[in-house]
Amino acid sequence: MTAEARIRNLRWRLTALFTLTSLVGLVGLAVFALHSDTAASRRQLEATMDLQADHAVGLIDYDDNGRLDLQPLIDTVESDCPPLTVLSGTADHLTVARMPPRPCVALAPDDVHTAAATALRHGSAAWADTRTPDGDPVRLLAKPFPGPNEKSWGGALVTAVDTADSEAEHRHLAALLTVGCSVLVSFSAMAGHLLSGRAIRPALTAIRQQEAFLADAAHDLRTPAASLRALAETARHDDTLRGEALDRTVRLATRMSDLIDGLLTRARLMAGVATVAREPLRLDQLVEAVVDDTATHGHQVTILAQPTVVEADPDLLRRALANVLNNALAHGHAPGQGAEVELTVSPEGTVTIDDAGPGIPPALAGSLFERFHSTSGSTGLGLSIASWVAHTHGGTLTVETSPRGGARFVLRLPGHTKHSLRGHLI
Repeated sequence: MTAEARIRNLRWRLTALFTLTSLVGLVGLAVFALHSDTAASRRQLEATMDLQADHAVGLIDYDDNGRLDLQPLIDTVESDCPPLTVLSGTADHLTVARMPPRPCVALAPDDVHTAAATALRHGSAAWADTRTPDGDPVRLLAKPFPGPNEKSWGGALVTAVDTADSEAEHRHLAALLTVGCSVLVSFSAMAGHLLSGRAIRPALTAIRQQEAFLADAAHDLRTPAASLRALAETARHDDTLRGEALDRTVRLATRMSDLIDGLLTRARLMAGVATVAREPLRLDQLVEAVVDDTATHGHQVTILAQPTVVEADPDLLRRALANVLNNALAHGHAPGQGAEVELTVSPEGTVTIDDAGPGIPPALAGSLFERFHSTSGSTGLGLSIASWVAHTHGGTLTVETSPRGGARFVLRLPGHTKHSLRGHLI
């Protein structure tokens, strides 16, 4: 797996971790909210039932003969809803003293007796959960009331509330929280993916810059390295040419050193730790120097230049011009024929390289300056490097059809003064 693939996998792992963390947090909050809602609803319900039961118990009285007198309760409190059932006697022998005639909650008699017996045995309020015959949930409260002599319990009062509506509201809240958590987790996953993408972007950029640097180094050093090997072979087998070969080796080694410095400079520029070393220079003289340093191998190169001053990095601009010129010499001619290349330097800071070759197919013109895009067996980096140098200086590198029938590459840079035209043939 490549380094870039590992970093992209790391992005997905970070997204998953961010999503999982958000999910755990949101689920925890949802559970806490549901638990709090249940507890609050129950406390409110029980407080209301307890208050109603206390009020009803306070209305239970006895006559002079010690018999229950429920008339004050009947006259004062609506006993049908919530239903109030009064049972008298002991925990083991309870009789119904009064039942609500039209109760709003249907209760099983056994549930009422059980709740009342429990309250009398413990001598305190007893809570219970049961269900109606229709299956609706019911909360029961039984409270003992004192007997006629107030030394023992006379019985218990039982009240009930149907909690179906409360539970329905609780389920609705749970559904809303579930949907809300799902939406928030989805947004969290998207946000985590975007944030993790931003987090790994510098690493991906560094890897691509490293790959670009290595590719550029291979492209620029391949030819000098091959030339060095050829010179070494010549010096080893031909004593008469050894001195000349050594001199050329020194010059080539110096050129390779300059190339390496240029590669390192470009890498630093792409990484943002250095700036382009702009300085005023004679563009026409730089073009002539590039042509002089380029092996033409019998091809014809013509220069038409006017003295032109631009502000640019001389090393980077030299590399860009050399790459475009070498491309014209390599591909700007028919097989077996010599190339005819013409370089024109205009006072506006424009260098035009024309050849008389087969030209550039329209289908390839749009992708010609992309890295590693080549149909000729080369690395496809020379023109991409030249285009990068042009854009770094605020200029452009374009290709079009030349009047000579081949390709025309136009390198435009910010330029200055106009002078007379001069030309010579190499």
